[in-house]
Amino acid sequence: MAAKKVAFYTLGCKLNFSETSTIARRFEERGFERVDFQEKPDIFVINTCSVTENADKKCRKVVQEARKISPNAYVAIIGCYAQLKPKEIAEIEGVDAVLGAAEKFQLIDLLGTFERKPEAHATVLASEIREAKNFEEAFSYGDRTRTFLKVQDGCDYSCSFCTIPLARGASRSNEMENILATARKIAQTEVKEIVLTGVNTGDYGLINGERKYRFYDLVKALDEVEGIERIRISSIEPNLLTDEIIEYVAHSQRFAPHFHVPLQSGSNEILKKMRRRYLRELYAERVAKIKSEMPHACIGVDVIVGFPSETEELFLETYNFLNELDISYLHVFPYSERNNTLASEMTDSVPLKKRQERSKMLHILSEKKRRYFYEQHLGKEAKVLFEQEHKGGMMEGFTENYIRITAKYDPLLVNEIKTVQLLEINANGLVEVCEPVWV
Repeated sequence: MAAKKVAFYTLGCKLNFSETSTIARRFEERGFERVDFQEKPDIFVINTCSVTENADKKCRKVVQEARKISPNAYVAIIGCYAQLKPKEIAEIEGVDAVLGAAEKFQLIDLLGTFERKPEAHATVLASEIREAKNFEEAFSYGDRTRTFLKVQDGCDYSCSFCTIPLARGASRSNEMENILATARKIAQTEVKEIVLTGVNTGDYGLINGERKYRFYDLVKALDEVEGIERIRISSIEPNLLTDEIIEYVAHSQRFAPHFHVPLQSGSNEILKKMRRRYLRELYAERVAKIKSEMPHACIGVDVIVGFPSETEELFLETYNFLNELDISYLHVFPYSERNNTLASEMTDSVPLKKRQERSKMLHILSEKKRRYFYEQHLGKEAKVLFEQEHKGGMMEGFTENYIRITAKYDPLLVNEIKTVQLLEINANGLVEVCEPVWV
């Protein structure tokens, strides 16, 4: 009997990608054949995000496309949206099963034969979020260049706009020795770069509700793992990014000079309403500290625009604050109302058109910041990890400090780290490298 074919689709963050990859490997270990989404699989597993309302709509769209591709396939929905709104998802035409945070890693055992029963209601297996107590190990594999390694899950913060604690539960971490063992396993593969992921990565170290480690301890330990060329910290809260972490990364063997530090607002008034755990002065100190230790470091920033009561004056506080900071790029999110959050109950909502206008302004600022950051490095040498994807005779890659480059395709360079000279920024915003390319 032929093995059942299963396809996966992931919405959302790096953490979701690491979990999808791990779940996929479990299917393969049980004799299923993993295929691409378009290859008429017998089973679709869709891993969802629910950071914005748009992410919810994307879930519905993916289900519709899955049904078109393989009308008789079994469709299972997992992830944050599945935990937050299981009954709502169960009503989506074409969905066969919905699994919550505590169930998603057991879906093979829980769903059995994956036989579809069109006349039946969707199966809902979603416990209360307090039942999501265990840390489930996960890392992505399949991209030869890099892997996303999950070190932490859940969040104990209570930001007024965020549903993640409701979707993923309390902060919890993997034992350090388990992470190091996985890193050593990854080091035996072709992977050159590990990206550390989590919901609140800098809060790493809570085991069974008690503080056993610090994120700094993990950074030091991972830096000693032989066989991995680079390690990146995917995102870290400014109040958890300590001087000792910054100073250690500045002189480490493997950690990249690249920090993604969520800001969300440059207005202290809005930060307080968001229930963030810092003010803009601390954020500015973190940026200054990074740049004092690593002038070439790349700093990315998350920003939310249009939060309730964000007047034009308060938005301009954010804009001017970011404009003056020595940062490299922005990830901009128009505020999206989420059920069961404090922010959703606030008055003085900002019109959608205003949110879109402010988002556009910050996207333009981001491009200016990125270009200025790239320009500072033109004419200099940098180490680039080349990726396997190529198009139109060209390939791309990233420097240690996250400058995206483009070069003429050469199969010998795939998944290799080479020293290049950065020449100029092309029309697509990528940095071209000088001929002769390889030093």
